[in-house]
Amino acid sequence: MEGVLLLHKPTGMTSHDCVFKVRKLLREKRVGHTGTLDPDVTGVLPICIGRATKIAQFLTSETKTYEGEVTLGFSTTTEDASGELVERKDVSRVITRAEVEEVLRALTGTIEQMPPMFSAVKVNGRKLYEYARQGIEVERPIRTITIHEFTLLSEEEEWSGPTVSLRFRVTCSKGTYVRTLAVMIGEKLGFPAHMSHLVRTASGHFTLDRCLTFEEIQQQIESGTMQESLLSIEEALTEFPKLIVGDEQAEKVKNGAFLRNEQNAAASFFTVFDKSGQCLAIYEPHPKQVGLLKPTKVLVNNQELKL
Repeated sequence: MEGVLLLHKPTGMTSHDCVFKVRKLLREKRVGHTGTLDPDVTGVLPICIGRATKIAQFLTSETKTYEGEVTLGFSTTTEDASGELVERKDVSRVITRAEVEEVLRALTGTIEQMPPMFSAVKVNGRKLYEYARQGIEVERPIRTITIHEFTLLSEEEEWSGPTVSLRFRVTCSKGTYVRTLAVMIGEKLGFPAHMSHLVRTASGHFTLDRCLTFEEIQQQIESGTMQESLLSIEEALTEFPKLIVGDEQAEKVKNGAFLRNEQNAAASFFTVFDKSGQCLAIYEPHPKQVGLLKPTKVLVNNQELKL
């Protein structure tokens, strides 16, 4: 079996748990995810199967969309609903729609964010959550992220305590911690806060309406239609510029030859196809020679180059 499975990840499972379960269901050893989702978060999780595991690193989209809920009134150790209580402060005043929308505007664009202690960001070779589990607080790196759109979904005009929950939609760059955004919303409104619910609705061009639950996967396995529900490697890579080569060049591509960027297109990666529509390789601009492309991954004949 080969292709990309768009999984509707359930709550309570890590991304690794999901890979393990897919591997068991499909009886396929070569299975890998394209970027972690926290156990509390549901939604779009692309999983690569078979030869498609070679393209996993290229499917970690730069842009993702989430729909979530922030609850004001108390904060937690993990910044989400699964953590232990850190601070409680009842919402002692009326919060208006206008001020919430102003906060979301202030958090839109290029901003700085400190990753939570319970995260996989590494400091001195160790993941932050390893420090956190030992009760050790370490200095965390500030990262720059981009919030492309931040929309209030709740329809109320005002809210009052002791706790207040607000629903939102955010489209953001890769590496954004949405639970930290929830905390930042609370800080700007003057109250401790945490992310009480979150679902990823899109990862690049992969959307939630195309995802399968584990129950649906089981049904398709039993009916023998599972392969038809997987995206082909070619379909999964449609976001990248496409180069088509003739038979002679195709053989050279299989052997890792350099290519000319005839289209003079500006992109991080290019897909190279033969005339039959098979994706042969993924290329990237040569770091030193302008107009030249070098192979990043050769996908045919079980070859893989890292140049």
